[in-house]
This record gives sequence, structure tokens and C-alpha cells, in this order.
Amino acid sequence: MNGTGGVGRGGGANRNGGANGAGGRSATRQSVTVPASQPAQTPQPTRTQPRRAELTPARPRTGAAAAPAPARQPAPAATARRAGPPPTETLTFADRHVGPDADERRKMLDGLGHASLDALVTTAVPEVIRDDTLELPSAASEPEVLAELRRLGSRNRPVPSMIGLGYHPAVLPGVIQRNVLENPAWYTAYTPYQPEISQGRLEALLNFQTMIADLTGLATAGASLLDESTAAAEAMQLARRAAKKPDTRFVVDTGTLPQTIAVLRTRARALGIDVVVMDLSAGIPEHLAESAFGVLLAYPAADGALRDPRAVIEQAHGHGIVVAVAVDPLALTLLAAPGEFGADIAVGSAQRFGLGLGFGGPHAGFIAVRAGLERSLPGRLVGVSVDADGEPAYRLALQTREQHIRREKATSNICTAQVLPAVLASMYAVYHGPRGLAGIAERVHGHAVRLAAGLRAGGVRVVHDHFFDTVLAQVPSRAAETVAAALTGGLNLRLVDADHVGISCSETTLDADLHAVWAAFGVPPLPSPSVVALPARKATAAGAATAGGAIPGIATIGARADAGGGGPAIPAELVRASPYLEHPVFHLYRSETAMLRYLRRLADKDLALDRGMIPLGSCTMKLNATTEMAAVTWPDFADIHPFAPLDQAAGYLELIRDLEKWLVAITGYAAVSLQPNAGSQGELAGLLAIRAYHRDHAVEGRPVRDVCLIPSSAHGTNAASAVMAGMRVVVVACDSDGNVDLEDLAAKASAYSDRLAALMVTYPSTHGVYEEGIGRACDLVHSCGGLVYVDGANLNALVGLARPGTFGADVSHLNLHKTFCIPHGGGGPGVGPVAVVERLAPYLPNHPLRPEAGPATGIGPIAGAPWGSAGILMIPWAYIRLMGAAGLRRATSVAVLNANYIAWRLSSHYPVLYTGRDGLVAHECILDLRPLTKRTGVTVDDVAKRLIDYGFHAPTMSFPVPGTLMVEPTESEDLTEIERFCRAMIAIRREADLVGAGTWPATDNPLRNAPHTASMLVADEWEHPYSRTVAAYPVASLRESKYWPPVRRIDGAYGDRNPVCTCPPVTTYIDQDEDIAFADDAPAAPHIVGVPADARG
Repeated sequence: MNGTGGVGRGGGANRNGGANGAGGRSATRQSVTVPASQPAQTPQPTRTQPRRAELTPARPRTGAAAAPAPARQPAPAATARRAGPPPTETLTFADRHVGPDADERRKMLDGLGHASLDALVTTAVPEVIRDDTLELPSAASEPEVLAELRRLGSRNRPVPSMIGLGYHPAVLPGVIQRNVLENPAWYTAYTPYQPEISQGRLEALLNFQTMIADLTGLATAGASLLDESTAAAEAMQLARRAAKKPDTRFVVDTGTLPQTIAVLRTRARALGIDVVVMDLSAGIPEHLAESAFGVLLAYPAADGALRDPRAVIEQAHGHGIVVAVAVDPLALTLLAAPGEFGADIAVGSAQRFGLGLGFGGPHAGFIAVRAGLERSLPGRLVGVSVDADGEPAYRLALQTREQHIRREKATSNICTAQVLPAVLASMYAVYHGPRGLAGIAERVHGHAVRLAAGLRAGGVRVVHDHFFDTVLAQVPSRAAETVAAALTGGLNLRLVDADHVGISCSETTLDADLHAVWAAFGVPPLPSPSVVALPARKATAAGAATAGGAIPGIATIGARADAGGGGPAIPAELVRASPYLEHPVFHLYRSETAMLRYLRRLADKDLALDRGMIPLGSCTMKLNATTEMAAVTWPDFADIHPFAPLDQAAGYLELIRDLEKWLVAITGYAAVSLQPNAGSQGELAGLLAIRAYHRDHAVEGRPVRDVCLIPSSAHGTNAASAVMAGMRVVVVACDSDGNVDLEDLAAKASAYSDRLAALMVTYPSTHGVYEEGIGRACDLVHSCGGLVYVDGANLNALVGLARPGTFGADVSHLNLHKTFCIPHGGGGPGVGPVAVVERLAPYLPNHPLRPEAGPATGIGPIAGAPWGSAGILMIPWAYIRLMGAAGLRRATSVAVLNANYIAWRLSSHYPVLYTGRDGLVAHECILDLRPLTKRTGVTVDDVAKRLIDYGFHAPTMSFPVPGTLMVEPTESEDLTEIERFCRAMIAIRREADLVGAGTWPATDNPLRNAPHTASMLVADEWEHPYSRTVAAYPVASLRESKYWPPVRRIDGAYGDRNPVCTCPPVTTYIDQDEDIAFADDAPAAPHIVGVPADARG
């Protein structure tokens, strides 16, 4: 057969099972080996060896329009490996995970001049740090790992939970689960730093921001935070900046979630903030009001109480206090928005918008602020700008707030957030719309009203008359007995104390659940739901004004809390009268067909790993294997409440113990905490552990150890985290080779020896090199009484080859969303465990609601959930179990091989800025574009945008050195893809040379105009000095598979000068006279805020 999957005449099938091409013409795999003594050149075809279209750039033409313009030819469907029938083979998972096969590795090693992979690694990795000890279980097959995960899942018992405490069972619509959560087009994307190839997820995030801003009634919302508790901690710091008062007290309402209070205290201790927790129902005591900079209210409270916050807010503002409110977004579909009361900040979690419990996460936290505070927001913010044609486009806005630019002066150390969960939550709102969300909220509230009515009718005291979804019942000395009875009946309730039980209703609550609760309390059930008569919907003034903007009406407003009388469950003064979710996107996609197509349209706008390599340096965009992802949505893992009895989570606990033990073996440390839910939080946890250690070992009369030495090349999060840990940052210089300047380090360690707390260094360095002096650096710091923090961002270059815990480091955070295959999700979720040596183990994070989650002497919780984002820990567990020690070692070695091959392949076209021993790099390399820019005027931004036309996400731009590209291919990319990238870079270099030679004007060439959209290419007029073919198809393979960017280059400055962070999606910017059919609850026409009329498409 000569079709796909067959064997062509005269050749065998390639490694992917493809054929040899049309007509059975045989094709031989083209060698890419170039003698080491010659410069790397693009291999040229011969008469007997057809050119591989996907690897070959078109030849430049002469004249004004000269450029690489290809001649169209069909690409062979496969490349023959050998003559004769294919041999049989059995591939392990490691064979599937690692991109280059043995033949490809041999070719790359030949080019590099190394006899074997081990020889390359031995040369590249300094002997002083080499340690290949790796005691892990033998690799298992994919079916075996899935069976083991099912066994672990069977040890969990997903009992329906009515515990509340910020975690509620929810239903993710199947169309969203299948087409977003389980779709690699969404979960393998990176943070949208390249906005032109990220318009789909940026639109989804703008939907999220609009949803949160609308529900909270505040001007601007961020694009997600890590969870509600860390969002509250960020709000505390924001309030301190905004208040501009010298006061150090932050007052917290007792109704705040207990885990949030604990996280606030962990953060506050390092910052010198005094957290005062008290009942604020009667207002803020005057002595506190005079000495506080901020206050946090709960609306509703953790115990369900629903109080009017207006008096407290007014009092606080009278004293210059910034007010933050912790809110439930589902409740806000019925309750008056905090922005209407004058709140400055709102925080919360979008978990109940379709996100599974997942034993605590990942879930999208959020923060929203009043006008004037948007430039102090922590984390990402999506805004609207315009592209080169003046068309509206999305981008990350106001990035000068962030750690990668402002470093120790940043508003936060947040880097990875919760983009994928935020996208899921936004799509939940898009699919349900305002009426659907209000309907869900009404059902939840109706269940709570009916539950309270039954308890009261049976003689049980319900503590609060006003509530949304949570009922607090008083049963003197019988609380434990009642909770146990409920568990026997198949429900988890919250044991508040010896006398009180909390019961929270959710989207999944059934009438049968209410009967089970009543039985646990020993009261008779109400005969039928009709006992609590709910009045008909009420029209509101806002509803009468705008059909699309009206809140749908609240059936339970005015309902009596029991059949015999009592107060209303939601007081009239707290009933929402303002509209929300008016934008067309929340009204157009009610049917599954429409939603399916909307999700597909958005996904098609983005470039993720499912389309091609994402060679981002310091980001490790490796394979996220399907088997690793499989268990994430299994109910046995997804439906476990983080505060359920631990015997219901036995499978989770076994998996957590396994993962902790394996990470200890991999890193050489003594102990690991999985609680930090991002690398930034792992950094903070590690630095807080160092701080606590020094506090406990302080010598009376000696200065406090608070100086953190950080190299000038460090990630921005390092400096921001050090400041958040209460440390003073002192920058250490780097030498001309990019290494930490050991003389400068010694001088500063000595100068600050009495105050030295830590050295914080990335290894391998951010310059992509295994620094020889890391051991000496550790010794220098230890000799001055400091500890060494090794940032684990580049651990993918160490696993199986070296262990930080054995070459001198005291603490590291690990990025499980890099090295251990949790997908980036477009900017989260991540997991950032912190690993420590024995002396720091007592200072790992712990949790007040789960003593089992950490040492009693720990620093406190760093995240809201005891084990952080436990719901995705199955992914790194599966990766390690599938790979085994040998597979992990091979993966690291091939990551080093791939990076060095790219550096060698491109070195004659772009200088490699830094190298280590024998001219080798670690797992990434830095290409220096500054000489090219000086000679031709072509900038690093031009090259990055032109790579989009070639079908690539650009490498990391201008980090750690401006004007450079940092390339990290990872071990998952095979030689074909690596060559495709190299040839694209070589072709771009040729294009730049044409600009430098004056063939193309500096202001009008395919690099300066990149990326090129389809609409640009089909325009009636084409006045550029290069052809449309050059613009769109610079290499022939693009004719077979072409990614079309949806927008041209985006004007970032315009977006920051005119920040618009809540608006309808670009697809709904329609002309006023254009007819459009909306769903029955949609506005008659969209209102477009902040976008010029001529920018509407």
C-alpha cells in the first residue's frame, strides 16, 4: 500500500507509521550531520533524494521583491528508515516521551562530536555536582499505571459533602470538560506573553475578568489568582500600598474562612503586619480604627451569616482604611454587589463555577478593585489594545506592575496563576448566562431555606436568620454525634464546634440530601418542597429598564425561613438590583452546538503544543502525556472535599506520600511539602522557612539575618519573593561569561556576614549553563552563616544527573508544571513543592485544619488547601511512575542534547551568548541577536513575530539579557521538529540580511510586518516590496499545514495608555446597522466601552 500507514515501494514505514509519499516513491531520511569543522548549513536536496519540504526554506529571489519564495511541491508523507519490512519493536513510555529515537540521537551526537549521550553529559555537567543516585520504582507501562491509579482512586470515598468552607460540589458541563479541560489545544498553551498567538485564551480570560467585575460591581478584575486565601493575602498587601498610612494593623472579620485567616497570618508575620481577628458585626472598635490600614469582611460569612456591610465600610473609609470583602460569586447573582456598598477590593474563588473539589484544587481565585487601584493589582491583567491595522486585539496589560519587570518592587511575586481553571469558570458563565447562574443560585438558596425550615420545625435552633447557602445549627453537646449520624446517612457535614453543625447546600444538592440531614438531626422531614412557599419572580427597576440587563428575578426574596413564620433568608436591603453579565458573550451560546463551535473558534486562534514546539527558555514546555492526564477528571479524585474525613481520602494520601518520597529521592533533600500551588509560593515558603530557622537560632545581641543575596541574572520572582519574606535584597554581579561573580559574592557575603540570611541562585543558571562554581558559592554562604536557596526552575537539567540537596543547597522549590509534566494551561495551574534539608524540615508549611499536612512547628499555611492543588498531583505521580529512574535520566540527558544541538546548528547564524565546559550549554541556550540588530535594524521582537509566520511560538525574549532569545527545546521534541525550528531561524537570518543589504526597506519587510494574517494577504492592494507568498509561506511545508494568526502585531503601548480590561469579545464588535439575532435574554445591541468606532470589525 502507498496510502497513509502503508509501506511505499522500496522503503519501510517511518517511526510514526506514515507512508513514503505519493506514487510509492521512496524517500531516504535526510542526514543533518555537518562536519564539526564546517559551519552548519541547510542540507540541500539531490536528484535522487527528494527535498523534505517541511525542513527546507525556499530559495531567495533577486530584485525588489527578492525573498525566500518556495516552489510548490508535495511533501513526502514519510521518510524511510531502512529497506525491507519493518522489524518488530516494543516501545516503552520513555520511548514515547523522549522525542529523538536512537538513530536521531546518534546523528545529533555525531554533529556535536560526542561518542555517546553519557559522554556528552559527562562533559557538560561538572563532576563536582554529578550524582546519579536515583532510588525509584521500576518504570511501569501505561496500562499498569492506569490500573494503579484506579486502585488509588478506589481507596478514596467521594461522599457527598455539605461541609462548605469555600469548597462546594459543582457540575462542569460536558461540552466544556471535553473541549477545554481535556483538550490539549487549551491545556498545553503557555502564558500569553506572545498575544498574537494567544487571542483565544486571552478572550476567555477577558470573559473571566468581565464576569468577576460585573458580579462584584468593581471596575477591574485580574485574570485569576491562586486561590481565595492567597487572594486575600494579596488584598492585604494591596490595601497597605493603597492606604498610604504608617499603620500596621489589618482587621479581619471572624466570619472569614479559617484557612484564609491562617494564610493571612503566615504572610503578615514576615511583613510586620499585625492581623487582628474579631467580630465586626457591631463595627470596628475605635482604637483599632485609628491604627488600621485595612479591613477584610466576609459576605457571606463562613458560618453562613449574611450581614449588611455598609456601616462597617462607611466607618472604615472615615478613618482612611481600605476595605476588602471576601465574596461568593454565585451568591452575588442574588446579593447586592460589594462595589455598590463602596468596597475597595473583592476577593474569592470561582471554584463553584464548574470546578471539581479535587481535594483542594486547583481553583481560580480572583481579585477585583475599584477604579484607581488597577495599577496595583497583583498577577496578570488582560486588556484590549489594537493591532497594526487598528483592529481590536487582546494582550496582557500593565505588565510593569509584575515581578518579571519590577523584581523586588513588584506588586506581587505571582507568576503562574490559574488560567485553565479561570477559563473553565468563565465558560461556565458563558454557557449558563446570567439567567442560568441566577437559577442555580435560587435552587441553592431554596434548598438552604427549606433545610432551615425543617430544622426549625423539628425544634433545632438555626443560628442565623439571614443566609445564602449555609445553615448553622445549634445542637448543644450533640454536634459530633449529629455529624457522625449524617456520615452514616451518606453525607459530610461541618463540625464547627461541640455545639454547632454547619450545612452548606450546592448545585448538586438533592431533596434526598435534605431528608438525610433532617434524619441526622433527628427531626421529621418536611412533607414536600411546597411547604415553603416561594413567591413568583419580582421585576426590578433595573429589569424594567433593560431586558438584557435585568437580573432574572429572585424567587426566594421575601420567602419565610420556615412555614410558620420568621425572617426572610435574604433581607430586602441586600437584594441585588443591578444588572450583570450584559455583554453579548454571556447570551449567545446557550445550545451545546453553539458552545462547541465557540470553544473551537477560540482554540483555533491559539498556538499550543498540539501544533508545534514551544521552545521557551526557562519554561520547559515538554509533553503532557494523555495517560498522565487521565485521572484528573475521575470522580474518585475530583469529588473529594479537602476537609472531608481523611479516611475518605486514603488513595490521595498514599499518592501524596509516594510523590513526596520520590521527590526527596530525585532532589537529595530530606523532606518535601506539596502545599505551595505555584513556583512563586514555593519560593516564598522556602524563604519563610529560612527566616524561621534564623529566628530560632538567633544569637542575643546579634543583628537579625535578613539579607538575601540574589544574582543580577535571577528570575524576577526571586527578588519579589525575598521582599515578601521580609528580607532585604542585595544584588550579586555576574561575570563576563554569565556566571555568578564569585569574587563579588565573597565580598558581599563577608560585608553582610552578620545579617546574611540566604543566597538565592538558579541552577543551572538562567544563562543556560552548568556553573562550575556552585559548590564554592554554597561554601562561601555557609561560612558566613547563611543558607542556600537553589531555584528549581531549571531542574529539568538535573533530574538523574545531579541533586541540589547533595551539592550544597539547603532548600529548593520544584515546578511540577515544568519538570514533571503538569501542563501550563495557558498560565496555570501549577504546583511548586518546597524541598528542604533536615534542619529546615521543621519549618515546612502546615495547616490549622489538617495537622497531618505539615509539622506542628511549621511556618503556617502558604495556600488555602492542606495539600495545595492536590487534584493534579496524579500527573507528576504518573510521569515518575511511567519513566522510572532510567527514563528520567534519559529525559534529562536528551534535553541537554537537544539544546546543544540547536546551539551548534545555529551558532554560525546567531552567536550563542554563554557556554560552559567545552563550549556546551545545559538544557537551554541563549541566541544573541544584538549584533544582527546593530547590523540590520531587525530586532528581537521582529524575529519573534516572524517565527509566528513559520508556525512557531517564539523563544523567551530578552531574558536574562535584553536583545536575546533563550531557547529550551526539552527532551520531547524529535529531530524533525528541531530541524524545522533551526531552518526557520536560518531562513529568518537570511531575511534579516536582505534588510541589512537594503533589498528590503527597514520599515517595510516581512520581519517588521510580521505576523501576517489571512485578511492582510487577501487584501485587494499589496504594496509591500515582497510577495504574498514570502509573507505567508516562507517554507514549503506551510502549504500543507499553516497556522494563521488572528491579528497582526499588537500595539502594547496603546493598550497601556488606554486600559480596557472588561469588554465584549472582539467577535461581537459589530456595526450599529448590522442585524444580529441574540438569545432571548440578550441586549438588543452590544455596548462597546473604550474601543474607538473605527476599531470595530
